Amino acid sequence: MTNEWGIERLDLAAYLDRIGQPAGDVSVETLQRMHAAHVRAIPFENVDVVLGTHQGLELDVVQAKLVGRQRGGYCYEHALLLAAVLETLGFEVERRVARVQPHKSGPKTHMNLLVRVNGEQWLADVGFGAGILHPMPLKDGAVVDQGGWEHRLTDDGGTWTLAKKTGDDWVPQHASNDEPQRLIDYEVYHHYVATHPHSPFSAKLVVMRLADGVSRRVVGTELTTEYADGRTEHRTLTADDLGPALAALDVVLNDEELDRLLLKASRF
Repeated sequence: MTNEWGIERLDLAAYLDRIGQPAGDVSVETLQRMHAAHVRAIPFENVDVVLGTHQGLELDVVQAKLVGRQRGGYCYEHALLLAAVLETLGFEVERRVARVQPHKSGPKTHMNLLVRVNGEQWLADVGFGAGILHPMPLKDGAVVDQGGWEHRLTDDGGTWTLAKKTGDDWVPQHASNDEPQRLIDYEVYHHYVATHPHSPFSAKLVVMRLADGVSRRVVGTELTTEYADGRTEHRTLTADDLGPALAALDVVLNDEELDRLLLKASRF
């Protein structure tokens, strides 16, 4: 339902400039190139949720923030924006929802995309934190190196589970099926994620960035850097450190936003 998603309001040229890519044709190569460029250019971050200033999921709002202000966002913003871009380019896209940590008690709150390209199906997932750089072919047992960390898709009767190789184990990240979603569904999920006291995003800063061989994240005031070779570094950020650390992760805030975030940091 194109009108429901508001893709006619997309500024494609501005988005392409944001990720530093040309448009391209409807092909697997274009999907792969756009997916990786999106992850590298646009941070995963929940600053607006923490500050209580999130403006919602309408495409023009998301676009103004992630493209116009060159800020980041979390899964709904990333996926809704990429879906609009891909559909504008001529790709067939289905918006999906996934259960996070399906082997535990995780909620069904993560948004990802199914993209059909020339008879093939791909999982596009640009908003799963420091997750994946490249789309995953929707094939049982498919394994893709994601910046140095192998990820695998498995099919259990129509439920697709994305797992990450950690040591000798495959750790489930999320699981989704082919149930179609509406914009109102994401607004409900967003309301829980952004406001519920038990949500991991409502009261604590989360910023994640993924590049080849290195994954960086700030959770609260803890900066963790993981390398594909197994090395891990930890650092506690002081009030003076927080702004520069966020800027180094491409999250550039104005003075008011940073001041308000620093006031909340003592409660992270």
